[in-house]
Amino acid sequence: MTNERMQRFREAAERAAEEQRRIQERVDQRDRERKQQNEDEEEKSGAVQAGPREYPETPLPEQHLEKPGREADLDPPPQFRAPDYKGSDKLRDRVALITGGDSGIGRAVATLFAREAADVAVAYLNEHEDAEETRRAVEAEGRRCLLISGDVRDPEFCAAAVEHTVGEFGKLDILVNNAAFQEHVMSLEELSDEHLDMTMRTNIYGYIRMARAALPHLKSGSCIINTGSETGLFGQPMLPDYSATKGAIHAFTKALATRLADQGIRVNCVAPGPVWTPLNPADQPAEKVSSFGRGTGMKRPAQPEELAPAYVFLAAPSCSSYITGAVLPVMGGVTGSA
Repeated sequence: MTNERMQRFREAAERAAEEQRRIQERVDQRDRERKQQNEDEEEKSGAVQAGPREYPETPLPEQHLEKPGREADLDPPPQFRAPDYKGSDKLRDRVALITGGDSGIGRAVATLFAREAADVAVAYLNEHEDAEETRRAVEAEGRRCLLISGDVRDPEFCAAAVEHTVGEFGKLDILVNNAAFQEHVMSLEELSDEHLDMTMRTNIYGYIRMARAALPHLKSGSCIINTGSETGLFGQPMLPDYSATKGAIHAFTKALATRLADQGIRVNCVAPGPVWTPLNPADQPAEKVSSFGRGTGMKRPAQPEELAPAYVFLAAPSCSSYITGAVLPVMGGVTGSA
């Protein structure tokens, strides 16, 4: 190849590169304009309100709760009473044991289970004031409520909670594993063994041990419902241990469902997105809490009463007798990080 020819090729290459940059600049300019337009529209658009009443939107008040987090300290108070939900005896005279039932999703589930005519035992850590509020909510629905304080990391407590429930109510039909520990880290290197152990033993050991203790009392038509998370499906970079436990809960649900199917015992899981409960304000810095839930399709966190009907659905044989091993996502859309 002659030098003249090589030079001509190099000049053509330079012209091609210049043309590419011009195309790139036009696209970049459109991207900048589109980004600004989207930001303007995002700023103007409020949260999605698709239910019978409006729920709090971001920005939420900045706040950081001391663990384990009391619902009584949350501002605004989580909405759990679901006044538009009408009971229809779907759980008439059944008995449910709900871990982490003192607040958040657990309290809302306890309230709707009672509205569906079930008696409820609530296992919780030490949030006594919150637990009493749950008891009042259950009793206001005309059903009995048993409060049991203890640590689900302890296998002896798990067995005792089940035995206490059966001793008080005479049976056990529904186990809801819902208790959880969540605390963020900025890197895996920051995750101490103590922190890892707390997350694993609370979130997955506790679920397995509660299920193990409950199984001798469950019969055909009974069920176990586990609380998973969107983090168990997609991961969350600042919650590596929590995400791992939630993924494990999803797998545990499917494995146990397969094992118990021939006994007529259904095992399912609800995987929530961001929900306005003490869990996240007792984890994230106050400034992050103010935008909690903004990244969902609904552009706001769910309220506990928006999750509770999913648990009723999975608990009631009249609704879900052919559903087992399912992970039901209730995430407000999947459009970004919550």
